[in-house]
Order: sequence, then structure tokens, then C-alpha cells
Amino acid sequence: MSFLTFKIVLLGDGAVGKTSLRQRFMGRNFPDEHLITIGADFAIVEKKIDESRFLFQIWDLAGQPMYQTVRKQYYQGCRGALAVFDLLNEDSFWNLGNWITELWENNGAGIIPVVLLGNKSDLDDHVISRKEATEFATRLTEQTVDFGFDVPYTTTSALLGENVDEAFFTLGRSIIKGRQAKNSRY
Repeated sequence: MSFLTFKIVLLGDGAVGKTSLRQRFMGRNFPDEHLITIGADFAIVEKKIDESRFLFQIWDLAGQPMYQTVRKQYYQGCRGALAVFDLLNEDSFWNLGNWITELWENNGAGIIPVVLLGNKSDLDDHVISRKEATEFATRLTEQTVDFGFDVPYTTTSALLGENVDEAFFTLGRSIIKGRQAKNSRY
């Protein structure tokens, strides 16, 4: 059986839940303690989306500013990204523009599919509203629509596992849609 293999990256500030989301998607439990990713961490997981088998190469990138230089090499060849922010951390949301620019400038293909994720939806006191996040996703879609895909937004809870699989599956579908578009770069 053949697989569609895609290198994807998880990007966003440190401590927004990227590693926990990856762990959940891989069928593992929520980690008991927070461990800082150093540089990048890599995992492979096979999943079926609709009628296709996917092999996701997931690169979990360190969010701390001191790793910015080394991160650039990990973007090369990636075909999509989950851009993650913490719903309780305003700075992590406002920094997403920089993260996405860094991705698009360093992946070798330019504008590629991105799914915005507001993580930690299980917690109260969100400082970023659905409206703000959706408006940001709409502004990004204005840049991506000519490449055959939009930028969706959803909330996730790595702790509870809510919307985690669907976030990755949405990205997989966006990658396929982008590949099939007339203006495809990959």
C-alpha cells in the first residue's frame, strides 16, 4: 500500500502545547510534566484520512527565541504547518505572524498550508477570542487563496484530546488541496 508522505512542522512560542498535541496525535497520553524542546524533535506517524494513507513526518520546533537560527533548517521541504498559540497567552497569538513569515520564507516552496490552533481550550479565562483568531485566519487566507487553500482556525485541548486528530487531518486535506491546485508549487 502506498502512502502520501508529508513533512509538517508544529510552530509557535514555547509552552503553547506543541509537543503535547503531537503526543496526543500519536496516541500517547498527555505528558505529566512540561519538557522544553531543544532545537527540534521529530516523529513519524501513519494515519488514514478519508480514503488515503498518510505518513506524517512531524517536526516539533522549539519555540524559544534562542533557537530561531537553528529552526530555519528544519523548515526545508515541509509541506504544511500547525501554527499553535495558547488561548491564555496573548503574546503567543500576536507572535504567530512572525512564525508564519519565518515558515514561508524558509521552507523552499513559499506559501504552504497552515492551520491555526488555539490550544488549551479546556482552561477558562481565554484572552484571545474566536473572533480575533478567525479574523487573523481570514487575513492569512487572502494570501493563500491563489495557491488553492485557505487557512482554517480551530481550538484544541491537548489535555483532553479535543480536536487534535481533526487539526492534523485538516492540515493533510489542505496539503492535498494545495497540491492539486493550478498554482501549486509542490
